Amino acid sequence: MEQTAKKVSYETNTKINQLESKTKIAVFNTPVLWFGLFAAITLVSMFTGNLPGGMIGSLLVMIVLGEVFGWIGDRTPIMKTFLGGGAILAIFGSAYMVYSGLLPESITTSVTDFMQTGGFLDFYIAALITGSILGMNSKILVKVGLRYFLPIFGAVIGAILLASIIGSLVGFTLQDAILVITLPIMGGGMGAGAVPMSQIYSEMLGNEPSYYISMLVPALALGNVFAIVLASVLDMVGKKFPSLSGDGQLVKGFKYEKPQQKYDIKKMGVGLLAALAFFTLGNLLGAFIPLHPYAIMIILIAFMKVANIIPPIVLDGASQWYQFVASNWTFALLFGIGVAYTDLNTVIEALTLEYILTVFGVVLGAIIGAGLLGKLVGFYPIEAAITAGLCMANMGGTGDVAVLSAAKRMELMPFAQISSRLGGALILLLSGLIIPLLV
Repeated sequence: MEQTAKKVSYETNTKINQLESKTKIAVFNTPVLWFGLFAAITLVSMFTGNLPGGMIGSLLVMIVLGEVFGWIGDRTPIMKTFLGGGAILAIFGSAYMVYSGLLPESITTSVTDFMQTGGFLDFYIAALITGSILGMNSKILVKVGLRYFLPIFGAVIGAILLASIIGSLVGFTLQDAILVITLPIMGGGMGAGAVPMSQIYSEMLGNEPSYYISMLVPALALGNVFAIVLASVLDMVGKKFPSLSGDGQLVKGFKYEKPQQKYDIKKMGVGLLAALAFFTLGNLLGAFIPLHPYAIMIILIAFMKVANIIPPIVLDGASQWYQFVASNWTFALLFGIGVAYTDLNTVIEALTLEYILTVFGVVLGAIIGAGLLGKLVGFYPIEAAITAGLCMANMGGTGDVAVLSAAKRMELMPFAQISSRLGGALILLLSGLIIPLLV
């Protein structure tokens, strides 16, 4: 009788403990009270001017505030369902903090320096490219091959056609709809797209490059907003119509079950080393080869993966390091993107109905074109629309992270980078060819 009572008591206590563990609120996998304590330390240090400089202070602010925005965004009904959830709130919440002056200027400068000259964005993307490719099944890489460029072409054609139609209906000339709105949105971001495009426009049309930058940036910023929002919508469409989605797999008719890995801290160290080395190699070769270092990095890693010349410890380590980075620093990075790369003034100034409709037409056209031609070559339409469509229409590397976060498909980063880098180079080539036809 006593043993039965003890057994019942033990089972009851176990159930209570399990229930408590399920109902406990945690932010960043940290009990909410402890996270609140860490957040209080961060905020007091921020507003009293005592936050450590450099990486420590910047990363602390980015993690704490990024995770708060991410937690709220992923739990706010309309936000999480229609507007990209935590990903978009982390970006635009931090951008608003800068815009409204809520974020001290010293913190804005520190985070911007850490993201740009400090290289945190490159550090993050290097881990994602290296780990996602080396962790991928080599059969997928072989199966995708050069076919991936067909949905990219489809995205460009769809964007130009739909933007031209909508633009003409709302009062834009064909020249404005294509040169001022469509091409900068599809051009691979700011540094690799709008800046060199302004140089091309300057050489072919006259005026200073700065004149064209002021025209191109609003389209780029607003297009990035639509790309993030529509990424979340495509994720919903994929859940509603499973036949259109590979749930993160691009290739149709190819089922690959991800092997279970036993996580090893030492292997993660190997993965960190591989990510840094491959990124450095891409930059080294970029000094001699006229391609973006990310594009070179992708090609090299993919070739080595298919050729099966990389030892298993490096493959496993790169994959594990990528998962660690993506799991722990994504909201921090998105917060940094909002601070360092998102200008709310530029977005707000562009908010006329005609302009918004035309920009929306560009992004929607990219989705339709990439999805249709992706399906034609055997890709899942949702994944093709996200990678070859939305990752052409966003702001390059920063946009890729935000779009894939909103779509919950971070494993598609290699294809997103192909779109942003090689696809962006294609747009620069097209801009030089199209200008004489429209002017």
